[in-house]
Amino acid sequence: MFKAMQIVLAASLLLPAIARAEPSAAEAMARKNGCFACHSVARKVIGPAYKDVADRYDGDKGALEQLVRKVKDGGSGAWGTAGMPPHPQLKDGDIRSIVSWILELK
Repeated sequence: MFKAMQIVLAASLLLPAIARAEPSAAEAMARKNGCFACHSVARKVIGPAYKDVADRYDGDKGALEQLVRKVKDGGSGAWGTAGMPPHPQLKDGDIRSIVSWILELK
């Protein structure tokens, strides 16, 4: 009985970590569309880390729309010399989902 309780307790402690390991729909969409070729969640690659983007725009009420436009139209200069290429093929709703997910990373 005691052994079974230990197993249940250990499993209950691990479940939140396992649940977090599953990518969100927005993260999966970002991966599918090649966003991780230039970005990662926690470290700079070619473009900034998504957590750095979330930190920079924390509290900025216009950030979502500004970043949706930047992903769609491209841009440069905000994070150094590397430019953000335009992604006109992506649907605005998909971009909005990805950017919302990024802005929630803290």
